[in-house]
Amino acid sequence: MSDDHTHVQEFFGARAAHWDSRFPDDGPAYSAAVAELGLREGDRVLDAGCGTGRALTPLRAAVGPSGLVLGADLTPAMLQAAVRAGRDRDGRLLLADVATLPLRALSLDAVFAAGLVAHLPEPSGNLRELARVVRPGGVLALFHPIGRAALAARQGRRITPDDLRAQANLRPLLAGSGWRMTSYVDEDDRFLALAVRES
Repeated sequence: MSDDHTHVQEFFGARAAHWDSRFPDDGPAYSAAVAELGLREGDRVLDAGCGTGRALTPLRAAVGPSGLVLGADLTPAMLQAAVRAGRDRDGRLLLADVATLPLRALSLDAVFAAGLVAHLPEPSGNLRELARVVRPGGVLALFHPIGRAALAARQGRRITPDDLRAQANLRPLLAGSGWRMTSYVDEDDRFLALAVRES
């Protein structure tokens, strides 16, 4: 396991049990972001870096009982917290690294990724792996329940020009990874970048 993976597992593993209680009001933001994906009944969707599974319930509601909802995370404690919260009823949980997903190529219609991009050790390659498993025309949502400035203030830091989530950085990163950005919102109460899988 790489040092990046160990760091991510240690960071999130230590916080998993109390993660949801730290951010109890995020539910509506997750639901609104999922709605932006435009999912249909029967679609197949992955919550990449699903954590405690807060997106699984709105994803299940969007794709209905005939759809497929998967939640993949690198940290076992986060998946265990998702099970304790009962969110495994809404999606199948996978202990998996988004760098090497155990999924067939072109097998999904969409990927939802909350708070993921800042934790990717190799963003270009990792986003390319997400593109590998999504059909052409499928959608990617990079989401955070608060915007970049609000998140930086919460963490006691400042936004720097090299922030991956800055539109000027994210657009070419996505383009080089098989995605075309279609919308970008960075407000105090949410960050949401949507992209379509190129053919």
